[in-house]
Amino acid sequence: MDQIAVLIPCYNESQSIAKVVRDISAALPEAVVYVYDNNSTDGTGELARQAGAVVRREYRQGKGNVIRRMFREIDAQCYLMLDGDDTYPADAAPEMVRLVLEQGADMVVGDRLSSTYFQENKRPFHNFGNSLVRASINGLFHSDIRDIMTGYRAFSYQFVKTFPVLSAGFEIETEMTIHAVDKKMYVENVVVDYRDRSEGSQSKLNTYTDGAKVLMTIVRLFRSYCPLRFFGLLALLLAAVSVGLFIPILVTYVQTGLVPRFPTLIVSGFVMVAALMSLFCGLLLDNVRQKDCRDFEFKLQQVHDQYVRWMNGL
Repeated sequence: MDQIAVLIPCYNESQSIAKVVRDISAALPEAVVYVYDNNSTDGTGELARQAGAVVRREYRQGKGNVIRRMFREIDAQCYLMLDGDDTYPADAAPEMVRLVLEQGADMVVGDRLSSTYFQENKRPFHNFGNSLVRASINGLFHSDIRDIMTGYRAFSYQFVKTFPVLSAGFEIETEMTIHAVDKKMYVENVVVDYRDRSEGSQSKLNTYTDGAKVLMTIVRLFRSYCPLRFFGLLALLLAAVSVGLFIPILVTYVQTGLVPRFPTLIVSGFVMVAALMSLFCGLLLDNVRQKDCRDFEFKLQQVHDQYVRWMNGL
């Protein structure tokens, strides 16, 4: 088991990967630097190897697929993950690692949005998207994560070995954040300076398609992690529609004793039935989620015990 494993997922980052490897190696000389090459065609892997990194490959395209393989293959007391585009400062790494190793943090978030991100980033829709995603997650999950989409994070062994990677692409950061918040893991924020990509280097994140995937991931995970709230809100919306359709019919009946709009009455009844079904679905799924939470705590204890035995050399 490594004491510190630096994980760098890469796809066509030949302009910056060697510098990133050298900088992070200087900041954390005791760490093992792993670069996972995701089908690069510009020699990224070879440049990383020449700079001193251990290079491995992931043939399924997508950042989520790369992280799934990294988390599965590497065992370490602390994991530090950053992108290979040289937008994150290596000098923040020791503090992020310290919070995991000495303070017991499960995830440390490299917070760009509280420093230079909005000044350095030249893509206005990325700025808007980051703010929207942060507000959505913190509002829905009652959390205080200051940067949801950052690729600069540190993790504990327990987090890495209990995190189910379901996303294949850039939604993975959103998934990590929601998982940590929902499972009541210890999350810290470290403010880091952000610098935009060097000229000629292009982001692999598509503002619109990947942004839409991130928002859909938030909705999907809100449904999975908070089923009672999700289906309760849906039930409330359906009930409001049903009542809105029914009130004019009721008023007409009180005034005339007649029900001239039977189709509307029938629709109102079916919508109310759908509202009740949604509410009961939420209640049932919430019971399932409570059981999953208990099972997760048991699994987390097993992973912790394995980690302790590993550390004691047993």
